[in-house]
Amino acid sequence: MNIAIVGGGTRCKRLIELIESHEFQEIKPKVVAVADVNENAPGFIKAKTKGLFVTQDYNDFFKKKNIDLIIELTGNMDIYNDILSKKKKNVRAIANPTAQLFWEISRLFALQKITEQKFQETQTRYKAIINELIQEDVLVIGYNYRIVDINDSLLAKLGLKREKVIGRFCYEITHHQDSPCSGEHHPCPLIQTLNTEKPSQTTHIHLDKDNKEIYYSISTYPLRENDDVVGAIEISRDITNDINSQKAMMRQEKLASIGRLSAGVAHEINNPLTTILTTAMLIQEEIDPEDPNFKEMETITKEALRCRKIVTSLLDFARQLEPSKKENKINEIIEESVILTKKQAAFKDITLALELKDNIPTVFVDKGQIQQALINLIMNAIEATHEDGEIKVASDYNTENKNIEICISDTGEGISTEDMDRVFDPFFTTKEKGTGLGLAITHGIIEQHNGTIEVESKLGKGTTFKILLPANASTGGNNAGQ
Repeated sequence: MNIAIVGGGTRCKRLIELIESHEFQEIKPKVVAVADVNENAPGFIKAKTKGLFVTQDYNDFFKKKNIDLIIELTGNMDIYNDILSKKKKNVRAIANPTAQLFWEISRLFALQKITEQKFQETQTRYKAIINELIQEDVLVIGYNYRIVDINDSLLAKLGLKREKVIGRFCYEITHHQDSPCSGEHHPCPLIQTLNTEKPSQTTHIHLDKDNKEIYYSISTYPLRENDDVVGAIEISRDITNDINSQKAMMRQEKLASIGRLSAGVAHEINNPLTTILTTAMLIQEEIDPEDPNFKEMETITKEALRCRKIVTSLLDFARQLEPSKKENKINEIIEESVILTKKQAAFKDITLALELKDNIPTVFVDKGQIQQALINLIMNAIEATHEDGEIKVASDYNTENKNIEICISDTGEGISTEDMDRVFDPFFTTKEKGTGLGLAITHGIIEQHNGTIEVESKLGKGTTFKILLPANASTGGNNAGQ
């Protein structure tokens, strides 16, 4: 098997050396070519020294006839997908650099028919592969779903020790379930591999040590013993950042489109609305208060004013004005926001508490916009919280990532799981008289300050909105006052 490697870094060099030093029984791999844009990469230099074909453009591989397998070692999925689209049909390509080698070494390990010395040598190479060459998360799973081995990367993410994992069911460790994965939306790749005796790929949602969801792209490869499939090697790659980035891009495109539509609708409605409101008020002035039509005009006036408020919200959402940033103390902005909402909280007998840390540096923000965002969140919390409930507004400074954290927590009704992904969508609301624009505007304000806003909630147990603002929030925008 002639192998071409894309990515001439340290792992490429180790892979060349590993293939040279190991005696393979079922396959005869041989590295014949290496590609890397950096001619000084260690693997590139190693290949050049050995007289192998080297190039700075992996597209040269597609012209060669003696290549059976292309291994992509850069970790760039765009490059891997490009290779898949351009390679010849008889040429295989794998994103994981050591799948074939790993199967062979795992087979030797599983059979346990080698001497103790050879076993130790194989185990050393095996550990080097799953802990050094393979940067993804690796599980070796038996036919009965029990974990045979696990690499250090996955152990660290799970927050577990090896002895607490070996022998446990895979679905118990990675999904915190008491039965194997199943169903159209959560298929078990292990079952597919065992049934077909071929590699399988799917996407799952795992839970980390803090019970937070992580999206994983999972590939399983058959593990053979005496030509029988006895288990599988599961290689997982965390694609959470990719998924979140895609969601964020889609959301920004959606918000931009809705913003343009909202601006057009608001302007078209505003003029006739003003005419209706003015006419109703003029007629009302000419009518005796005892006249039955007086109350009808009053109703028209009130509803027109309510519509104007909605139109104003639409324009606020559509404008997304560039913040005018000045140096401010975030705690002072929080305190003023709480003062402005304290009466509404007191009216419902809700306790509005402050927990503000003193170690927070000043930041460059648009005070009015940040105050608007905080008031929106506090008012939402008041509406969602029952009498005698509690709302807590807290601030802190994370010295590690230099983020200012603002948390607004309530003991209210909470948000259902199906609504969690839609809370920041414009026009989505669970309130009878809500417009669904408050949180959308708040989200836009925080993003324009280079920050993020997160929400955690459980039905019946309240909701927490967490705002993260970078301490160097002066970057970007109009930083007047610096």
